[in-house]
Amino acid sequence: MFLQNMMMLGSVAKLRLRELFSEEKGEVNIVAIVVLIGIAVLLALIFKDQIANLLSTLFNTITENANSAVGGS
Repeated sequence: MFLQNMMMLGSVAKLRLRELFSEEKGEVNIVAIVVLIGIAVLLALIFKDQIANLLSTLFNTITENANSAVGGS
């Protein structure tokens, strides 16, 4: 189910990108989007360790709460 949803989202994203690149008035928007994606990638690379620690902590907390909710150890 998750894989199907991701494939559907990917198809929608591909369609939206195709529409975006085919519009003539979207040139400035394309540059802005590329710059924003670049900034997001740079931030992800800079804070990679902190993001990994945050996600690890979140998933550990979720797992512990789920185990205690169903009476696990």
